[in-house]
Amino acid sequence: MRAVVEVNLKAIDHNIKQIKSLTKSEILAVVKADAYGHGLLPVAKQALTSGASWLGVALLEEALALRAGGITAPVIAWLTPPGEDFAGALAGHIDLSVSSISLFEEILGAAKVSGIKPRLHFEIDTGMRRGGVLGEWSDFLAFAKEHASEYELVGVWSHFARADEPDSTFNAHQENNFELKLADIRLAGLSPKIVHLSNSAATITNSAAHHMMVRVGIAMYGLSPDVNTLGTSKDLHLIPAMSVKAKIHLVKSAKKGEAVGYGGTALLSADSKLGVIVMGYADGLPRSASNITGVMHDSKRAPLIGRVSMDQCVVDLGADSTAKAGDYVTIFGPDGYSADDWGKASGTINYEITTRIATRVPRIYT
Repeated sequence: MRAVVEVNLKAIDHNIKQIKSLTKSEILAVVKADAYGHGLLPVAKQALTSGASWLGVALLEEALALRAGGITAPVIAWLTPPGEDFAGALAGHIDLSVSSISLFEEILGAAKVSGIKPRLHFEIDTGMRRGGVLGEWSDFLAFAKEHASEYELVGVWSHFARADEPDSTFNAHQENNFELKLADIRLAGLSPKIVHLSNSAATITNSAAHHMMVRVGIAMYGLSPDVNTLGTSKDLHLIPAMSVKAKIHLVKSAKKGEAVGYGGTALLSADSKLGVIVMGYADGLPRSASNITGVMHDSKRAPLIGRVSMDQCVVDLGADSTAKAGDYVTIFGPDGYSADDWGKASGTINYEITTRIATRVPRIYT
């Protein structure tokens, strides 16, 4: 294989057990976006084996894929715009998140046709101004009370905007808002079975916000929610689960001062050997990445030089390198350069680095 993603399922197991040591709450493993690029079904199955009791996805098709893969554990899909296959969701016993009256009505309409009572979670906008009920809260609550016999209220939830900044007062603002809305729901005679608010960052830093269930995403994959405010994976006792490797296509000598890549944006600072790596932005490497990052070969760092191309990139192996065509290099992994390094080098975050690795790069599981 010219390039490969290696996913260490033992690392997933370790990370979930590390999270379990921090909370008495149930764990919902977030496996949206193909499990952050790690592979939906293998990671979901490992997460459940390792102690998660729920799975969470953004899209309904992801939830349906879990059911098609034989998974029977509770699954919630929280990003389902009008017009989705709600009949399929009900038939698959998939929990749905509702944050508007119009969506609520559509799901209840599908339920009347199918004869299956929907399992719903109310999403509350507590300050992030993304998903969740906001301006129509009073009307939403009245509608929910009026139709209480037509659905099962499984959960109530919201999402932190700044949990990766544990000193931010905005976290307390959101928690307070959440508690007020929960009180409204209970005063209306509605009783959610599960209350969930915490993401990975809040699970690590704010035990008071754990409630009955925590939603663990990035931490399950062994990565820090924010290396600047919370520390590295190592600091958090997490093990990165993904390694990306690719082959060297060509090794060539080049002279000091010679330009490399499209636009000639990089110049060699000394005579060196260049390695052409068969992986580029069509595989998910950021075109904007700089020489802050690179690859590892034979336990030595080889920084990027020049622009990342569609199917390849060039690294500076060093004048004394023994690398040869056909050797594998590690793009990122637990040792050497990390997803955090690639994020920093391209002005983004580790979440984007793992999720953007293209499906044309095969996944293997160890």
